[in-house]
Amino acid sequence: MLVLSRQRDESIIIGDNIVITIVDIRGDKVRLGIEAPKEVPVHRQEVYEAIQRERIQSESGEKVADDSASPST
Repeated sequence: MLVLSRQRDESIIIGDNIVITIVDIRGDKVRLGIEAPKEVPVHRQEVYEAIQRERIQSESGEKVADDSASPST
């Protein structure tokens, strides 16, 4: 993990097209501004994990439905 120190209004750049800017710092909270192309998904970790859980549940549900629809021999 790369650890950087930044102050308000300073940025870091990831690759050629993602910019993360420190927008505000209040107590123990930091507000980030993220500029990224529309095709690059940006989520908070807890949202990303929920999306992954839903995707796994959906895929496993589809597989079960597909298995039950196939003729038995």
